[in-house]
Amino acid sequence: MRRNLLFLLLFCSLNGYSQWKTYIIGVKGDTLNAVDKQDRKQGKWINHVDQVRGEPGYEEEGEYKDNRKEGNWRVYALSGDLIGLEFYRWGLKSGICQYFTKSGALLKEESWRALNPDKLYDTIQVEDLDHLDHYKQVVVKNEGAAIKDGAWKYYDAESGMIIRTDTYTLGKLEKPKTTSRADSTATASHANVKPKEVLDFEKKVGKKKVKVQDGSVY
Repeated sequence: MRRNLLFLLLFCSLNGYSQWKTYIIGVKGDTLNAVDKQDRKQGKWINHVDQVRGEPGYEEEGEYKDNRKEGNWRVYALSGDLIGLEFYRWGLKSGICQYFTKSGALLKEESWRALNPDKLYDTIQVEDLDHLDHYKQVVVKNEGAAIKDGAWKYYDAESGMIIRTDTYTLGKLEKPKTTSRADSTATASHANVKPKEVLDFEKKVGKKKVKVQDGSVY
């Protein structure tokens, strides 16, 4: 079982030439949870969220770029089990995000499209539903949040079969399409194969807590 990543924080002073206002040193000597002089999160981070009002707590690890989540993020239950794989762009979910049971069974796949938050409007390519394999440009007003775009799949954890698929086009829910029994069986066989990230994580069961050292500059 993976232990909580944040185990011990020790405060220490750094010289005035450090580029970080605060940070944590991992046992491998890597810099974690760094905040720069402009109070922006940078680099590798570990976030811990306690259980609140019945909502389960979790830990997540990934990277920040100028205070925005960027790239691959992993989500763990407080028990240490990998329960989510997310991808971010500009601090917003983008692409495919997957969520699992504590035993590693796939529960849900979400499909997101991130818009550049620095633009009031963004121009993106979308598939032309009237002409297969053709795409068209669409101008979208930026509402400051990621847009549901693509297939959202919900799985039965025991059988691995898809129990529901919702398809979105730029946030709009499309009419549901019927799924044949053959397609469901093929999908179930595929879904029962755990993702590589889950298999890699299970090989590391029993991982010790990470001791860290915190540094700060004022």
